[in-house]
Order: sequence, then structure tokens, then C-alpha cells
Amino acid sequence: ASLIATQYEIQQGAVWVVPNLNFKSIVNRSRGLNGDMNRKFSHIKKSDPDYEAVQAIKKLIKHQDVDIVLNLHDGSGFYRKKYIDKKRNPYRWGQSVIIDQAHLDSNKFSNLEQLANQVALSVNQQLIDPDHKFTVKNTHTKHKDKEMAKTLTYFAIKAKKPAFGIEGSKDFLTHMRAYYHLLAVESYMKLTGIKFKRHFKLNPKAIKKAINQDIKVVLEDKLPLLVNANTRNILRYVPLRKDKSIAIKTANPLVAFVNKGNHYRLAYGNRRISKISPQYFDFDNSLKSIPLQVDGRNIEATIGSMISVENFVLIHKHKDYRFNLIGFTNKSKDETGIKIYKNDIMKGYSIDKQAKIFRLEAYKGKKFSGMVLLNFHKNSPTKISQTKTNKIKLGINL
Repeated sequence: ASLIATQYEIQQGAVWVVPNLNFKSIVNRSRGLNGDMNRKFSHIKKSDPDYEAVQAIKKLIKHQDVDIVLNLHDGSGFYRKKYIDKKRNPYRWGQSVIIDQAHLDSNKFSNLEQLANQVALSVNQQLIDPDHKFTVKNTHTKHKDKEMAKTLTYFAIKAKKPAFGIEGSKDFLTHMRAYYHLLAVESYMKLTGIKFKRHFKLNPKAIKKAINQDIKVVLEDKLPLLVNANTRNILRYVPLRKDKSIAIKTANPLVAFVNKGNHYRLAYGNRRISKISPQYFDFDNSLKSIPLQVDGRNIEATIGSMISVENFVLIHKHKDYRFNLIGFTNKSKDETGIKIYKNDIMKGYSIDKQAKIFRLEAYKGKKFSGMVLLNFHKNSPTKISQTKTNKIKLGINL
């Protein structure tokens, strides 16, 4: 769902994506911190912590512009109509399209069974392995399954909206499950006349790359961070505003900044990317950019941005502000007017494990004014820093 929200262009029709309905449970790796949310669509108490989320989804489902509802899940093993073994039998849910009944008295897409069979056939033409076959599972909810009567899809059915569950298999890694989910979702989009453009090839390798690509996160419009596999496990002394919820901006809806008391957790879905150890400041909002010379070119680096550096960066003096390139040590407290190369900065202070990306922070008095990330994408063989008095320091990296 997150990939559809961030990597697809809908060219005809509309797709409404709710990629993190039960987000607290996602980031805590739990089916339901407050019980199984997918059993709360028949009845839910107002005192239930999930009440507002469930009501919001019910309202979306019943919206006049919604013609069809897809509910994405992962199930155990592989659903098969006849018992084959412990992983492949009628009691498993994985690799299936779920319907509550064969037909629905609805103006659009009323033949649920026919649509589900067409989707399963489409998915099965693109299997990575024949054992991954998709099958249609009719739960006959109204007559046979009281538990399914509590679910989101059956709520939609009662609201006269065609609804389908799409179950990947928990036997697969994330990118493989996403592959089969996307095959099914795209099949439904084609069957319902939705036209789209995808920004990656539809295969497990490309999906894994899309899932793990760099995700830019900006906190409070001032603090840029990166979410990827190379982000350091612990980021120390990150300037934050005390006693206030953190405003987070990111293009990816599965990124979260979770308060853990004395620290924060930067999460991507249920993956903990980094532990954020904060240093608290009052914030100053007057600074919009930091004047820099990057590889000999003068620029204004917008607060919250990331700047690519090939060889060196020089921070220009700016009245009323001081600048701190985290990890760069200088006898003078003033770090302006000095050519700084990557090897002048201590690797342990980078935000990435490859020691290429460093924080440049700005302060006005004791107040934090903002941050820019410097991305050094080349290694300099020697350490050369030119000071304001034009003295040259030369050191060999061993």
C-alpha cells in the first residue's frame, strides 16, 4: 500500500490508500495492541482506543465515490481447498483472494466470485514459483463464519460495497509478499478501468530496491534525516524541542518518529531504523538558509535540505549565527571560512554507517536554528584544511 501511495501515478480513476490503519501495532510488531482491529467492524465501544480509526474507515468505505474495497493482509501458509500438508490446507489463508459471498446486490462489480477468479488467474500467470499459486477462498460469512462477520470486508458487503481480502503468505520475505499484493491490486485496477503508471519494474528485486530506497524525513521543518539500511543504529545529540510532539514530514507514510521516554525511535513500518538520543533546545525560526561554498561554488543551503559535496565545503560567516559541523574539530569555536574535507570530520559522527553524510547545525545564541545535511560522495586521500590565515594543515590518512 505504501508503494502504491508513493511510486504510482493514477492517470484515470482514483485510488484511495490507507497504508497504516493500525500503525501503533505495525511499529510494535503486534497483530493488535488493543485487540484484533479487524474484528471490530461489527461492534466497537466508544471507549476502545481503536474507535476513532475504525469509525474513520467505515466513513471512507461508505463514501459515494468508493466502488470497490481491497483489504491487504498476510496469512499463514498457503490456502488450498483440499488438505495437502500442514502448510497447504483449507485452514490456511496465505496466497488467496478472500470473498464473503459469491454475489452482491450492487450496481457495480457485483459478481464477487467472478472478479476474484479473474484476479487469481492474472496473478498465477506471473508466479515466481508454481507453489505460490493464488486461490479464491469463499468464507460464506453470512451463513458459516461468525468471526468473519466482524471484519472490515463484511462491513463493506453490508454497506453494498464489493470488498475483497488479498492475502500474501507469511512464508515470504516482505518484498515477495509485496510483489504478490501488487500483482493482485494491479489486476483489480485494470478490471475496474483504473489506468496507472508505475515507477519501478514489477519484480521482487525491483520491489526490494523500491522498499529500501532512501527516504528523506524532516522534523519540525528544520531537521533532515535519512531512513535507509545505512542509517546509524544510534544518532546522538539530535537537537529537539522539549515537551512538544514532533512534527514529521516525509513522502513515505510508513515512517514514524516514536517517543520512548528518554529517546525516540525512528521507524520504517515495523523496522527500527535508529535510536534518536535528543539534546533539547529552544528553537529559533529566523534562519532560512546557510551560506556555503561547495567545491568552489557559492550557494544558499535551505534549512532542512541535503547538499551534495564532492571535495570540500566552506561555511561563510553569517551575522548573529554560529555553525557547528558535527564531528569537525577546530581549535576556534568559529567554523566559518575554513575549507573542510570529509576526512577532516570524525567518522563516528556521521548519520550513516558509510560515514558520508554529516550534520551542519546552526544556532542563534543558545537557540537551535536549523540543520543541513552534507553528503560527501568522494573520499579525499589527504586531510587539507585551509584556515583564515591561509596556513595549510596536511595530514596523511593511514
